[in-house]
Parts: sequence; C-alpha cells; structure tokens
Amino acid sequence: MKKIFYGWLLAALAALCLLPWQQQEAGLFAGEWLRDGQFFSDRGAPAVLHLLSFGAWPLGVFFALIAASAALVAGNVPRKTLGLGQIAIGGGGMLWLAWLGWGPLAASTGLGFGALLLALCLLFLLTSGAAACGVCRGDAFVAGAIGLIICLISLFVLFPVALILVSAGQPMDDGGTGAAALARRLADPGIWSLNCVSGPGRCGVAWNTLALALLTGVSATFLGLVFALLVTRTNGRWVRPMRAITILPIVTPPFVLGLALILLFGRNGAITGLVGDLFGIEQSRWLYGMTGVWLSQMLAFAPIAFMTLIGVVEGVSPSLEEASGTLGASSWQTFVKVSLPLMRPGIANAFLLCFIESMADFGNPMVLGGNFHVLSTEIFFSVVGASNDQGRAATLAIVLLTFAVGAFFIQNLWLGKKSYVTVTGKADHGGHASLNPRLKTMLWTIALPWFAFTALIYGTVVAGGFVNNWGQDNAFTLRHYIDAFGITAGTSGWHWTGQAWPSLFTTLTISAIAAPLTAFVGILSAWLLVRQQFALKSAFEFGTMLSFAIPGTVIGISYILAFNSAPIELTGTATILILCFVFRNMPMGLRTGIAAMRQLDGSLDEASITLGASSWTTMRKVILPLLRPAIASALVYGFVRSITSISAVVFLVSADYDMATSYIIGLVSNGNYGTAIAYATVLIVVILLCIQLIHLLVGKRRLRRVSAEKTLPAAVPNLEKSYA
Repeated sequence: MKKIFYGWLLAALAALCLLPWQQQEAGLFAGEWLRDGQFFSDRGAPAVLHLLSFGAWPLGVFFALIAASAALVAGNVPRKTLGLGQIAIGGGGMLWLAWLGWGPLAASTGLGFGALLLALCLLFLLTSGAAACGVCRGDAFVAGAIGLIICLISLFVLFPVALILVSAGQPMDDGGTGAAALARRLADPGIWSLNCVSGPGRCGVAWNTLALALLTGVSATFLGLVFALLVTRTNGRWVRPMRAITILPIVTPPFVLGLALILLFGRNGAITGLVGDLFGIEQSRWLYGMTGVWLSQMLAFAPIAFMTLIGVVEGVSPSLEEASGTLGASSWQTFVKVSLPLMRPGIANAFLLCFIESMADFGNPMVLGGNFHVLSTEIFFSVVGASNDQGRAATLAIVLLTFAVGAFFIQNLWLGKKSYVTVTGKADHGGHASLNPRLKTMLWTIALPWFAFTALIYGTVVAGGFVNNWGQDNAFTLRHYIDAFGITAGTSGWHWTGQAWPSLFTTLTISAIAAPLTAFVGILSAWLLVRQQFALKSAFEFGTMLSFAIPGTVIGISYILAFNSAPIELTGTATILILCFVFRNMPMGLRTGIAAMRQLDGSLDEASITLGASSWTTMRKVILPLLRPAIASALVYGFVRSITSISAVVFLVSADYDMATSYIIGLVSNGNYGTAIAYATVLIVVILLCIQLIHLLVGKRRLRRVSAEKTLPAAVPNLEKSYA
C-alpha cells in the first residue's frame, strides 16, 4: 500500500514542478510550453515557478499537503490512521483546487495540464486511503476505478447536462420562473397531445418519439438477432458477404442513408418513378414522415443490435445445448428453452441501445421527418430557431430523459436477478448445435430481402459519386473524387490538393484517440457494475447511461456552456471533441461489456484472487482476454461513431478541427451532392479498413478445444473475427 502512495506523490510533484499550471492554447503535446522560454513565463510555467516567481501563494498549500502525505506514509502509523489521513489530504486538496478554479481566486486563463494531473493524483490518494480503511475490501484498484469513473462522469456528463437542464426554469415571457415555469412548459399540449386521428404526426411530440423508439427498438433488435444467429450458427456461402453488409450502415453518416432513400423512394426517386410508370401509381410523399424515419433508423441501428448480440450468441456454451439434446430435446426446443433465454442480457441491452439511439437520433428525422416531429429535432429548433427558447429545449430534454430512465428500469426488471452464466472456465468441445431447419429457413427468408435492400441503398450511394448530377445528368465522371481527394505531383513532391483531405486527417486522428478511451471507460464501468458491490450502484449505472439518453444537440450545447470559459476552457480544441465522443459513445461499450460479463462465471475471478493475484492482475490476465468480443465491439463502435457523429459535432467543430460529417453537411448545404457522396463513400472504405485493423489488434477469444473455424469454416469472416 505504501508503494501506491509514494507513486502518486511522485506524480503529484511532477505535476507541480514540470507541467504548465495554466492552460495552453496549442496543447501539451504541441510543446508550446517548452518553446521560446515560455516555461519561465506565466503561461507556460509550472506551479512551483508560479509560487516562487509570480507570488501565487495559494499554490503552496499543495506542497504542504504533499509533504504531510509523505510524512504520514513514512511514519509508523496504523493502516487505518494512514488511510484516514490520506482521505483528508486528497479530499482537502481537491476542494482547494476546485476553489482555485471556480472560487474567488479563479484564474481567467483556466487550469492547465499540471493542475489536471495533480487533481488525478489527489483523487487516487483519496481512494487509496479509503481502501486502506477497508473500503472495497481493501482493494486500492477497485476503489480507484470507482472514484475515477464517478469523477469523470460527474465532470463530463452530469455537470454539462445539469447546466442546460436547470435552464428549464428560466423566466418565461409572461413572468413565470423556476418550478412554475417548468410546470407550464411541461404542460404544453404540443408535447402530450393525443389527437392522433389524422395521423401519427399529429400526436404530441413526446408520443411520436416514444412510438418511434419502441418500433425501432423492437424491429432493430429482432433484425440484429436474426443476423447474429445466421452469422454464428450457419456456414452458407452467403454468410461472409452478408456479415460485411450488416456492418455497412453503422459506418455511414446517418444523413447519407436518408439521402439514398430520397433518391430511390422520394417523390421523384428512381424506384418511385419506375413503379409509377409501370403500374400507373401516383407519386406521393409517403417516405416523409414516421415511415421513412423508422425505415432509415432500422437501417442505421440494426447493426448496433447485431454488434451487441453476436458476442452473446457465440458465448452460449455448446455443452448446455449438447446436454439438452442428450436429454431428448429437439433442436427447436433447445433453441427456445436453452439458447434463447441465455441470450436475454444481450437482447435486453440491444433493445435499450436501439431505443435510446432512436430517441436521440437527429439526422434521420431532420432529413425524412417532414411533418412528423420528434423531441430531438424540436430541441434543436428551440435553440437555433427564431424563438431561441433555451428553457423549452431543456424541458423537452427532461421529457426525453424520463423516457430513457423508464426504459432503463424496465430492462432491469425484465432481466431480474437470474443467472446467465455460460462461460465457466472449462473448455467446450466442438461448436454450437445446428439451428432447427425451419428456423433457419425463416431466418434466411427475413435476412435475404433486407440484405438485398441494404445492397440497393449502398449501390445508390456509390453510383451517386460517379455521375454528374443524379437524375438529370447521369454521365460518368470522376470529378467529385478529384475535387475531394485529388493528389498532384509538383517540383517539391506530392501535394494533397483535394479539399477534403484536412478534415479526413483530423477526423481519423481524433477518432483514433477517442476509441480506446471509450472502450476503456465502458469496459471498466461494466466490470465494476457486474463484479463489484458498492453503495449507490444503480445511480452509478444510470449516470453512465445519461449522456447516451440526451440528444447530441443537447450534449453539444451543454459542452459549450460548461467548457467555454475558465477554469476548464476547451472550446475550439480537439480535446472537447474527444471528450464528447468518449462519454457520448461509452454506454455502448458499457452495455456490451455488461452483457458479456454476465456470461462469465464469478468463480474465474475468485480462483485468480485465491491464487494470490490482485484485482488488477485478474482483470488484465483473466477477464480482459475473455472480453475480447466486447472490447472489439466497443472499439469499433467508439471509432465509427466518432467519425459519423453529427448532432453534437456541429456545435463543437472549429476552423482548426473540422470533422468529416460537418464538412459533408457543408457540401450538401451548398448543393454539392456529388462531392458529398464521394466523400461519404471514401469514408466508408476507410472505416472498414480500420475495423479490420482493430480486430487484428484485439485478436480473438478462445473458448473451445476445437476452434470455431474448424467446426464452421465459413462462419467467421475476416471483417469481424474477434466476435467469434
């Protein structure tokens, strides 16, 4: 335990003596604080120089706290006394730092990297002290992990969201304020109207959102389960290409799918015109409304359900299925009575993710909504519209959050406290039981038309980049790709002349940084929720899901409100984009990790700890290798969603850090559809290559003496090998 304290004390000294105390515009890794003598200026100086040269006497408190902590560790004091002392020092130091940042002595320049590292060290001194007092059974790693996640969620989720939600009580035009203003805004008939006789678009915006989310959640989860069963339990020649097609919608910016649907099924779409000419059917706007939004959301979110379910479906132990068959059960009875119930955690998590994704979706309702209004678009127009009513936007966000909370508790109620353990540490021999022939036929009957429809959508997207003007001048051309990604040779070498290169490089860099952080926070949170017992665990889980339940537009605005000024000033930097992506996308890794963790027998952890391994060693050597499918899903989802995110990005991008989606929106706004589609097509190809690289790096999980490839040679394509 003393080694842990000494380690954090040394890190705290490094934060005070080596890193800039105030914020640097160019960032830590640009090295601005080391150039041109800035290390000795007020902008680049560490805390020790601010104390000695610039008279910042309050910083001396931190040196006194570190000295006291070191004396306590070096002294021969009881373990509990040591722990209580470190709790007081760590907690007191964090409060003093908060007072320096937000209190009367707050610096207008904001806290820099030295201050942030010091805050981290103080936090771990506090949690290690709590472990020394017996918290978390004396396990410093578990206590530190809980403290870290709570602080991160509080700072980058609860704090920004709270800032915008409290604005629901802003004064109204007629003088109402506080709770009265909130109550009146909640009573708005436009939110809760049940006058749906003339169509679903005439209902209140809350009921429209709830109906769409339920419909999308059920249908996308069902499709995801169909795809997962076909990929893991069949070995036909179509499995490999169909698996790749299944992933395509999740690597595509959402408005691109909507644009493809319009080109095909809009009033003047290709298929609409063809059907009208052949059968004399009058062309209509049927696509615009709930039907079109639901269709586009199924295209976009069924892959999320598939990625959540595939590891769970593959994780069902073949030994249990074999035992069922040995006892006389048919293949259908084995599937219904054994396999399907063990998939319940994955099904519940897939539905919850699709349900919340549907409610928070912004791009599809914007493109295809027409007169069908949902909460996410209403929130956007409440903020950026002519009314500029932030109070109404916050009220609508509260309604949306209430629906998400309800879905969260219903999911927990459905799962109950039943055991879904299928991975016990004993190797299984052979592959899974084959599917019932009638079930297999039914699955293919559902999947093949959907895959054909998906292929048609993407054929339209690809073709749109090679024609001059879709529907008007369909002559073949490469000018859209040359405009976006042209490369020319000059006297000084090759030049990236395409207009889209800067945004593509920025997008890939930021996404590559955000993805592993997203997976780390999500998987670590899942391990804490499933394996550890601590106070307020339900509140902890809800906090981790909160950012996922709030629309991206609200997240973007809340980040601007929270981090636009000192002490944590991040607006216009890459850091604010990374943080937004990490905590916006982390719930996917969390839910996937929870579903996978519930399949791992707790005796695996107990055996490792009994043999003398620490919780950190057990996590690293035992749990993480068995969670490779979940880790791969979290990495892929975090990377892809960082690239394709749109709703929050439009508020956070800057001239220096322009993301691909905001750039494509600009192209569409200027009527440059060909270049926009060309950019989206290249983006899809790049994402697929990066997904392949992620799976190669993560590797695959081995649960059986006979590998799945030998049992089902065509069932595990290279695109997603780690899911097996």
